[in-house]
Amino acid sequence: MDAPPTHSARRRPARIPSGGGTPEASPAPSPDAVLIRRTLAEIAPVADKVTSYFYALVFTAHPELRGMFPAAMDAQRDRLLKALLTAAEHIDDPETLTAYLRRLGTGHRKYGTQAGHYPPVGEALMGALARYAHDTWGPETEAAWVRAYTAISQIMIDAAAEAESQAPPWWHAEVVSHELRTSDIAVLTVRPDQPYRFLAGQYTSLETPWWPRVWRHYSFASAPRADGLLSFHVKAVPAGWVSNALVRHARPGDVLRLGPPAGSMVVDHSTDNGMLCLGGGTGIAPIKALIEDVAEHGERRPVEVFFGARSDHDLYDKDTLLGLQRSHPWLSVRPVVCADGLAGQLPQAIGAHGPWSSYDAFVSGPAAMIRSGVDALKRIGIPGERIRYDEVGELAGVAG
Repeated sequence: MDAPPTHSARRRPARIPSGGGTPEASPAPSPDAVLIRRTLAEIAPVADKVTSYFYALVFTAHPELRGMFPAAMDAQRDRLLKALLTAAEHIDDPETLTAYLRRLGTGHRKYGTQAGHYPPVGEALMGALARYAHDTWGPETEAAWVRAYTAISQIMIDAAAEAESQAPPWWHAEVVSHELRTSDIAVLTVRPDQPYRFLAGQYTSLETPWWPRVWRHYSFASAPRADGLLSFHVKAVPAGWVSNALVRHARPGDVLRLGPPAGSMVVDHSTDNGMLCLGGGTGIAPIKALIEDVAEHGERRPVEVFFGARSDHDLYDKDTLLGLQRSHPWLSVRPVVCADGLAGQLPQAIGAHGPWSSYDAFVSGPAAMIRSGVDALKRIGIPGERIRYDEVGELAGVAG
């Protein structure tokens, strides 16, 4: 049920496997994985039909579940089914899969998901696959999918049960300030109704009163504060229900809902490695939080920040960052105007400086910029295991 986010749609914790050296041979897939992947290949050309039929089965057999989804299903689209299919495809990678599913299970508590909801969803999944996987479906394939779904759902159920004793499924948060930085970018500050613990560099999901049950992910724009306030940078995107509501309509006094924190793009305070940070657009928000985190820990490691946008006007947080640079001699901020696009120019800008091979790298921005940034960082010698980014909604380590 969760939405794969962006930064106005973006971020999921992932560490890219290191390149270089002699690649190890991949282990042979399990028999179940072979059968599952054959099914996925067959249904790929008719994914829209599979999705529609899946939801029809869920809501026809269990109409009480309809209220857990947005009123307009075009906003929901294929997120639940896509998450299940993605998880099944990677059934042979239990370490990565378990981390991904635990996040989903914990996050889905905000929808009111209970353990008893998983069997109806599993029935609908099998029904949709049986209808459209004409060539590959049979007793053996069905048994493989049942085993995979049973394992997937149990991990999510266990994670949700564990989280139940540690934190609420969501927090109410009152908007205390709304600052319009450009015509389509706003900085929102909210006050949660209960203590909210997170790490600098992480993100959360937000729901607005204007679009119930529609959640989108946004990064925290500061390190944890003594007053408990949380800040977010939001860019209104075309057809973005939540982002437009937050930028155009939210005002002090409005109450939002927050999901639990997530993400692994955080500072490793056990090392003194330099930090190379690439932030594109509102992707500068978590980078700013990382800078504050380093400052609060009293560290003096070099932090090099490249902040990119399509125009100087869109470098909306430049003054704040340059102010931090004046206060911290270990910080260097380089604004970069990327008229031809963040994905090309921002990663290229780092090549004119360096060397960076001893640095930890942090990349935040649109998905295309993250991909090009990661490739550029690996080319200039930063080991893959020290490149950190979050791209919500994808499996750790398997995003292409």
